Amino acid sequence: MHVRPLIALLTFFTAMTLQAAPKSASSTELATVGGGCFWCTEAVLERLPGVKTVTSGYAGGQTANPTYEEVCTGRTGHAEVIQVEFDPVVISYEKILEVFFEAHDPTTLNRQGADEGTQYRSVIFYHNEGQHQAAIRAKLAAQSLWPDPIVTEIAPLPRFYAAEKYHQDYFRNNPNQGYCSFVIKPKVKKLEQKGVIPKG
Repeated sequence: MHVRPLIALLTFFTAMTLQAAPKSASSTELATVGGGCFWCTEAVLERLPGVKTVTSGYAGGQTANPTYEEVCTGRTGHAEVIQVEFDPVVISYEKILEVFFEAHDPTTLNRQGADEGTQYRSVIFYHNEGQHQAAIRAKLAAQSLWPDPIVTEIAPLPRFYAAEKYHQDYFRNNPNQGYCSFVIKPKVKKLEQKGVIPKG
């Protein structure tokens, strides 16, 4: 057989194999949201099937490489957020936002419970235009759950800074710490009872 027809034949079979192969199940996407203290938001969203990792951090401000102490002053412009790595085959971005709106009060400006300041604002930082449009739709849909207007900010993600190591998996690692016992644990239990997140 001549070389050129052989190459053409191999190219054809390679193309057919790639066409028949299923999409890689290992590809993941990112979602970045803030709903008050990142310990709370992390504890809720990491329970969802399809969520691979949740990283607590900071975004939306002007200070580069901020520390927790700096963010707590409210002068960095950053919000406490979490970045969720998820498998879109198992869970959709829309579902993550649905749970996000159930997991905090999006009608209180710069405040969640006793936590007050711009660092505790309700915010969705989108990664692309598809997420932008999904965030707008999710905010409109969530309004029916709340009697007061939702004040959640929707903005493009400027840059995400991971928080210090001791903030990661905080609720799992410190279940008996005061804030975890009296704030996070009741919230998680309530969402479990409502069927918003699976019982763990």
